[in-house]
This record gives sequence, C-alpha cells and structure tokens, in this order.
Amino acid sequence: MYYVYILRCSDDSLYTGITTDLKRRVKEHNGEIVGKGARYTHARRPVYMVYQQSFKNRSSASQEESRIKKMTKIQKEEFIKTNQK
Repeated sequence: MYYVYILRCSDDSLYTGITTDLKRRVKEHNGEIVGKGARYTHARRPVYMVYQQSFKNRSSASQEESRIKKMTKIQKEEFIKTNQK
C-alpha cells in the first residue's frame, strides 16, 4: 500500500509526499529518526499530517502526488478542506 500525504509545516507551508509508512515518514520529517526526512521540512518543524490517501500501487500514488504538487497553495488548502475525513 502506498500513501500520498500533505504536511502542514510550522511556517504554514504545505509539503506533499509519498510513502509506504505514514507514521515513520512523519517521524522522519520531524527529526525523530536521524538522517531522514526532506530538506524542505528540516527547517520548518514541527510538521503535522493534514491529508492522506491510500493507493494500491506506486504508479497511482505517484500520479496523484504529481497532480497535487502542481496545485497552488490556495488550491491545496481547498483540496484539504474538501477531502478531510
């Protein structure tokens, strides 16, 4: 199972990524697992999960990640709002 996720950073920016383990990935982004995470989130900690969606395969997840990354911040905020569970 693959997941596309959106994190809200401490500076209110949004980070979109893909993973197979959401809990581990958030820990990596927050520096709880040393040497992992993204350079972008390193200086914007703490980060919080605001959106997640599961996919059966990496290809589908990557397509959705790409689609979300092309959105403006305003579009992403609306997307998060309309897709919260």
